[in-house]
Amino acid sequence: MGTETQIAFDHPEARSVAFPPDGFHDRISLRDHLVEVEIGAFQPERGRTQRVLFNVVVEVRPNDAASGDDVDRVLSYDTITEAIAASLAEERLNLLETLAERLAVRVLSEPQAIRCFIRIEKLDLGPGALGVEIVRTAPRKKTTIAPEDVPHPVVAFLGNAAIDADDLPQILDRLEALGPVILCVGPAEMPLPSTGHAPTQKRIDLLAIEQNCWRLASHDPRCVVVETRTELDWATKKGATSVWAPSKIVLDAVEPPSVQSRDTVALAGWFAELMHASALILVGVEAPDSLPAACPRVEVWTL
Repeated sequence: MGTETQIAFDHPEARSVAFPPDGFHDRISLRDHLVEVEIGAFQPERGRTQRVLFNVVVEVRPNDAASGDDVDRVLSYDTITEAIAASLAEERLNLLETLAERLAVRVLSEPQAIRCFIRIEKLDLGPGALGVEIVRTAPRKKTTIAPEDVPHPVVAFLGNAAIDADDLPQILDRLEALGPVILCVGPAEMPLPSTGHAPTQKRIDLLAIEQNCWRLASHDPRCVVVETRTELDWATKKGATSVWAPSKIVLDAVEPPSVQSRDTVALAGWFAELMHASALILVGVEAPDSLPAACPRVEVWTL
């Protein structure tokens, strides 16, 4: 085969290298992602699933994520798999071409994405793979995908009495019945160092909260401590329970919380607003006057 023909049938990653738009960009790729789904225009394809194979390469804008090892600054692989799942979940489709276009729109709506190469193949319609491949470039003005089916978590603040309660498993059961849960805590009941220096004191206060997060995690295996927005969003979409370790999000916030880090219940209210929570539930503590005005609905559970 000639060079052009060989490239035409090569993997999308090789095609992305062969046809750079303006120099070479960083790329992330999802290879051989297999999904069983009902798709197709012909009658034998209705009422049954078939294997569909996805290969996606996304050219992304340069970033300094590697220097800080920061997952929140990169385009996550989960973003691609979730875009595939969302495109398939919209409606039953007849054409791979339609699916590829919808997938490209979702991927290119991400701020880091510049261009994407998408190959989608049906594996069960003959002796070979039948598929389509498209290349699309992000528009100058990004398209926003409305997160209509994105769950809104319940944010729950557990006081130390709740953390140490014998019925903590039952409290967690009750919270999980309401939907995806993100747990917040304050520091343990012990004296904290005082530096008299606001920036360092803020870090000490946040670290004290995180120590108590790990103490909570030791009480129940469902309490998984996470610190990045990417991890929190992933857990929320999966319906898992998380414990919020606040240092990273608070310190990296473009608009930092107006409340003090030692005002931990109010900090949970700020976080609930940030996560578009459906409710803020206070377990074993009273609601303070300092909750943010945009804080979601507040419930107080007594022990």
